[in-house]
Amino acid sequence: MTVTTETPAAPVRRPAPAASDLDELDGLRTVPARHPWRWAAGFAALVVLAQFAHGLATNPGWDWATFRLYFTADTILRAIGRTLELTVYGTLLGFLLGTVVAAMRLSRSAILRSIAWAYVWVFRSIPLIVQLVFWFNLSYLYKRFGFGIPFGPTFGEFETVGVLSALGAAVLGLGLHQAAFAAEIIRGGVIAVDAGQREAAAALGIPPWRQGWRIVLPQAMRGILPAAANEVISLLKGTSVVYVMAIGELFYQAQVVYGRTGRVVPLLMVATVWYVLLTTALSIGQYYVERHFARGARRTPPPTPWQRVLAFARSLPDRTRPAAARTSGGQP
Repeated sequence: MTVTTETPAAPVRRPAPAASDLDELDGLRTVPARHPWRWAAGFAALVVLAQFAHGLATNPGWDWATFRLYFTADTILRAIGRTLELTVYGTLLGFLLGTVVAAMRLSRSAILRSIAWAYVWVFRSIPLIVQLVFWFNLSYLYKRFGFGIPFGPTFGEFETVGVLSALGAAVLGLGLHQAAFAAEIIRGGVIAVDAGQREAAAALGIPPWRQGWRIVLPQAMRGILPAAANEVISLLKGTSVVYVMAIGELFYQAQVVYGRTGRVVPLLMVATVWYVLLTTALSIGQYYVERHFARGARRTPPPTPWQRVLAFARSLPDRTRPAAARTSGGQP
C-alpha cells in the first residue's frame, strides 16, 4: 500500500500595483454619500420651527406686553424665591434622610432592611399631593406633641399648629417624599461599585468608614449624580403642587395674578419661562459636578462648552487663511 502526501499550496502573491495605477487612483475625485431624505427631514423640521416662532411673534393671544410687565414683577420674584426655598429645603431633607434609609437597606440587620423597604414602599406609593394635604392637616389628628419616655411620662408638650406651619408641612412632605427616591438612587450607586474594591481596601487594613468615604463614595457618585440631579429638577417643578396649601410659590402666584387680571396665557408663560431658566441653571451645575467626579475615570476630561468656544475663536484666524498658506506653514 502506497501513501501519497500532498504538499501545501504556496500562498498566492498578488503583484504590487503599478505606479500608473496609483496615479490613476490619485486622480479620482471623492464624492460624499448623498442623503436626500435626511436633508428633507431636517428642512421640514426647520419649517415647523419657523412656523411656530412666527406664531409666537404674531399671534396676539400670547400677549407679550403683559408677559413683559409681570416677568420681573415683585410678586413673581418673591414667588421664585419661595420656590427655590422649598427646593433647597426639600432636597437637603430628602437626601439626608435618603442616605440613612439607603444605609438601612444595605445593612445586615433584617429589621433595619425591612423598615427601610417599608418606608420606600409607602412613600413611593402615595401621590405627592396626597402626602402634602395629609401633613397640612396633621394637627387634626394630633393636637399636641410631646417628648419623654416611650409609653411613659411626658416631660414637655407643644401644640402642633404652633410648630408645623403651612411652609413646614410643605417642606416635610416634599422631603419625606424625596427621601424614598433618593434612598434607591444612593443604594443603586453603592451596589454598582465592584465588591472587589472594598475587599482590597479591607485587605490593606483600611477602616470601614474610610473605605466608604474615600473609595466607595467617589466611584458611586458617578452613578448617583445623573439620577440625583434629575430628582432635584423634578422636585423644583414638583413644588408647584404646594399650591393646594396656598403657599405663594411661582405657580400659585401666577394663578393669583391671572385670576385677578384674566390674562391666563401670558401669566402661564411667565411661570413656564422661569421654570425653564431655573432647570437650565440646575442642568449646568449638574454638568460641572459630574465633570468633577469623572476625574477618576478620565485623566483628561473633555473640554467644557466654554472651552470649545474659546478654542474655536482661537482657530478662526487659521481657518480664514488660504489653504496653500496653511499647508506651507505660512511661508510665501
